[in-house]
Amino acid sequence: MKIDLCTIGFSQKNLRTFVELLERNHVTKLVDIRLNNTSQLSGYSKKDDLEYIMELRNIEYVHELLLAPTDDLVKAYRKKEISSDTFEKRYLELLIERDIKEKIDEIIDNKTVCLLCSEHKPHHCHRRVLAEYIRKYREDVYIIHLM
Repeated sequence: MKIDLCTIGFSQKNLRTFVELLERNHVTKLVDIRLNNTSQLSGYSKKDDLEYIMELRNIEYVHELLLAPTDDLVKAYRKKEISSDTFEKRYLELLIERDIKEKIDEIIDNKTVCLLCSEHKPHHCHRRVLAEYIRKYREDVYIIHLM
């Protein structure tokens, strides 16, 4: 049986579009993999607001810091001190160090899961790296990037 693993970024989406993308793809669990989800720049995706919105839509909301990159790694990438390739390599090393492989079944939990971060597109984003990491260990996972 195929399991859908979606990814989404909240930027460049209004709340209606964001929720409709989740519902159209039958998402039942939203896993927030951002390090910081309380910034005013997050708009509707601030932790408490997003948790409430998901509750209204019957979508489980989980903030999972173990899946977030470190603050140092994010800052180095944003300041262009490291390339996107180096960022991905170091993030993968972090996933291995944190033994995420052993937590994949708990993350997936036989639900349609969506990994959330801020980037509009997944191309240079840790949500894509994480989704591909999960698929490496779960061949039944099919990745869908919601945009």
